[in-house]
Amino acid sequence: MLIARTGRGVAASAATAALVAAALAATSQAGATTAAPAGVPHTFAVPAIAGHTLVHGVASPLPIEQCQAKWHINCYNPLQYRTAYDLNPLYKKGITGKGRTIVIVDSFGSPTVQHDLDVYSKQFGLPSTTVKVVKWGHVPKFDPKNSDMTGWAGETTLDVEMAHAVAPGAKIVLVETAVSETEGTTGLPEMMSAEKSLIDHGVGDVISQSFGATENTFPGFDKGDFTSIKKLRYAFQDAQRKHVTVLAASGDGGATDMKLDGKTYYNKRVNSWPSSDPLVTSIGGTQLHLNDKGERVKPDSVYNDYGAGGGGQSHVFTRPSFQDGVKNVVGTRRGTPDISMAAAVNGGAWIYSSYDPTATGWDVTGGTSEATPLFSGIVALADQAAGHRLGNVNAALYGLLKHKSTGLVDVNDGTDNSYQGVKGYKAVNGYDLATGVGTLDALRFVPALAEASRG
Repeated sequence: MLIARTGRGVAASAATAALVAAALAATSQAGATTAAPAGVPHTFAVPAIAGHTLVHGVASPLPIEQCQAKWHINCYNPLQYRTAYDLNPLYKKGITGKGRTIVIVDSFGSPTVQHDLDVYSKQFGLPSTTVKVVKWGHVPKFDPKNSDMTGWAGETTLDVEMAHAVAPGAKIVLVETAVSETEGTTGLPEMMSAEKSLIDHGVGDVISQSFGATENTFPGFDKGDFTSIKKLRYAFQDAQRKHVTVLAASGDGGATDMKLDGKTYYNKRVNSWPSSDPLVTSIGGTQLHLNDKGERVKPDSVYNDYGAGGGGQSHVFTRPSFQDGVKNVVGTRRGTPDISMAAAVNGGAWIYSSYDPTATGWDVTGGTSEATPLFSGIVALADQAAGHRLGNVNAALYGLLKHKSTGLVDVNDGTDNSYQGVKGYKAVNGYDLATGVGTLDALRFVPALAEASRG
């Protein structure tokens, strides 16, 4: 998540609601007693977050022209996103994500997430929804003076509001994990055990993960031993069996990413997990160029301003079969991202937050941790259209590349995701390591994805 700081900045019908509530209660109770697996890797799970402070005290979202005048960036609201991604015709057909559930996983969470979503929804004339919160383990009391907690609270706010903006009819379950900053604790084992428990309880159709850790930082990596990553894959393997879609942000470091200190970047091309996992759909970033109506004034480009869309070859995973059709690009390795949505700060999204009482208000936010919950909403829409969970959508995504009029929109303007002095990849015709298969036109993409994922 990248913040341009401007203020502070399961399918469930009425008949099954009680069962879902019971499952959530059981899951929460389990979380308090479940220990992390043995052999915890000493690698931190961090939100895709880097701050950029512009101005404090914005009481309400501003038009694009005023954002340009004040901060020299474009800023977009969910109504403009809906036009840009051609979502409104789907809503008119009743495709809103109704009956589907998006699971969002974040450390610590936000104590004001429900209130903030209600304010956000009211501002833009959207129906709000109840955010069901699952506390996984002994989540510490929120401290607005703790920068780690406020960073995750900002991530939580972004995740919930973006998912809701795209799929207003979907239910949202927020899993708050009790990540400690003590030595040796990473957060990843807690996140994976929480995800597995929800999957096992039948809660959630799509899981949105806006966090990651550079593959190189995992123990054993420098010796070619990838056990510490592979021991964490059990939640994704479970999701594969239960047909739950799992998404992850490709990161905000372009073709590189952060070292273990969380402050400095590698001076070479690297990748991050869980985005690099073949059982996960990796979500990259684009920059939208819109007018006030939400119409494009020029085609999308690669997100590369206060961060850059993560992408490149995994050093852990070999090329999965679903990428055989793009082996001329990915080579023998797993390539990321798979698909991209809005992530640039210059073209970022308005969000509302009040978890920090000294800085309540509206922020302009970007990053692939914005793109990921946006795409989780797209999956919820496609789940509803299909009448069932789509499960792992990677094979379907790459299959759509072979056909026309599927709603895939190529990003090929020649911009790239070079960042921190590390040469990245250009957006060219077809699949590339800057934006994956490109971006989407939801009116055509949602039914095409639903159809391609059948069976």
